[in-house]
Formats: sequence, C-alpha cells, structure tokens
Amino acid sequence: MAKTAIILGATGLTGGILLKSLLKDNRYSKIKLFSRKTVGISHPKIEEHLINVLQLNTIASNFIGNEVFCCIGTTNAKTPDKGLYRSIDYGIPVTAAELCKQNNIKTFIVISALGADSKSNVFYNRTKGEMEETVLTLEIPKTHILQPSLIGGKRDEKRVGEYFFKQLMRIINPLLISPLKKYRSINPETIVSAMVWLANNEFNRKRIVSDEIKEIHTKKGF
Repeated sequence: MAKTAIILGATGLTGGILLKSLLKDNRYSKIKLFSRKTVGISHPKIEEHLINVLQLNTIASNFIGNEVFCCIGTTNAKTPDKGLYRSIDYGIPVTAAELCKQNNIKTFIVISALGADSKSNVFYNRTKGEMEETVLTLEIPKTHILQPSLIGGKRDEKRVGEYFFKQLMRIINPLLISPLKKYRSINPETIVSAMVWLANNEFNRKRIVSDEIKEIHTKKGF
C-alpha cells in the first residue's frame, strides 16, 4: 500500500531535496507539507498546508500519515532571539513528535546536529540535545535522529560565515580520518537518501552520527 509522508521544512535545502526524492518514489502516494510559505511545486502527490509552524498543535486533525520527516532548523545569524530560536529548533520537532504519538504515526525521522548535547554550555548544541531527549521520551516505535556535521550544498539564502566555512572544510575534509571522520562535511543528498532508507527498512540505532549517515548511504544500495 502506498504511503503518506509528512515533511516539515520542505522549503529548506535538505527538505526540498527530500520532497523531490519522495515525489519520484512509488512507495509514496501523498506528501503533506506544513510550512509558512509555498514550495512552488504543483504535483498531484502534494497536499500543501500553509500555516504558522510554531503552532502545529492547531492542525492536529490534518497531521495524519505514515511517516514524518522533520527537516526544520535555523541559525544564530538568522534567528538571534534565543526564545524564538528555541521555539523553532526545539518546539517544532517536539510538537511534531507529540502529534505522531497522538495520531499513532509510528515513524519519526528528524535532523538534529553533530554535537547535540543537553548538558552543553553552547546554546545551539544544548537546544538540539534537549530536543533529542524529549523526542526519545515519547517512544515513537521507529524514531531516528540524524546528527549531520556541516551540511554542504547551495542555499537560496546567503549565509556568509557558513559559505567560507564550507570552503575551508573542502580543504580539511581529507585530513579528518579515523575518529575524526564524523566531522567531515556532508551533502544534503546523502542525508536524504539515508532518511528514506531508514523510513523503509529496519535499523536499530536511534541516534545516527554524520559518518554513520554516510555509511547507510553507501552500503544500503544507493
């Protein structure tokens, strides 16, 4: 039976690539999008809901599907207000996971970040870590938390600091070996292929760090 997928963050880099991947995947007959702006794609599979994603709980009756992919995230530069930052990076994924629990959706896959740690002194890492811990307490049967390092690829929005760091990582990546491999930058297409594989196969790890994401991508037939 063809499935219904829900994507949060389809207007972003990784979420947009995920959307295009699922549109071509015959295992999915419907893709529900919840976002504040349109993705600008017309397709019979797409069911688009333009909403305030900070208030996901107000659309609980429409939050029905087989799988939820959460690709939501922001940056300190884009969202300097820490309260709003937490509402996005913690509030949206946690609310989505709560709706999965409420509506008996058994698969929840969310993008976090390498270095996520609820005990960290770094606000960004601590917020991601607290999100992960809260999501795991909900015990959704098939939960996978992906922890990528710096995500490569070209974004529509300009992130000057990130751009220069990406150029630096292109030089440094080959030098990061053995336990440091997980710090190599990662392509969004690699993350997407791993997410789709995880949604459709059994895998016993809940938290999956960056180099393991790449291993899933390369070893599972992509």
